[in-house]
Amino acid sequence: MPKKEMPAGALVLLILRVLRSGPLHGYAIAQRIHTLSSEVLHVEEGALYPALQRILLQGWVTSNWGISETNRKVRFYELTPSGLQQLEAELSGYDRLHEAIQAVLRTA
Repeated sequence: MPKKEMPAGALVLLILRVLRSGPLHGYAIAQRIHTLSSEVLHVEEGALYPALQRILLQGWVTSNWGISETNRKVRFYELTPSGLQQLEAELSGYDRLHEAIQAVLRTA
């Protein structure tokens, strides 16, 4: 099956949503998205880490160094209160967009 591109803006929404469950390091975030999407979504490192850096600079996540389950030094990301607010705003926007697309598909 051909690779599908992730819609613009979806990665930040997915990262914030995955981090709502608790702190994770970058690779674990990518794996969680891949697993939860029934292996449909694949997050490339070249997209993930710049997105994490952007949301870190926005103050939506914090980061701390720690040791992974494979005993490697990794950066763990954790959702902040403003990140939770941003997640809610992103989800609301996504829901409106999804409903609008569905309305067109049903009636066109």
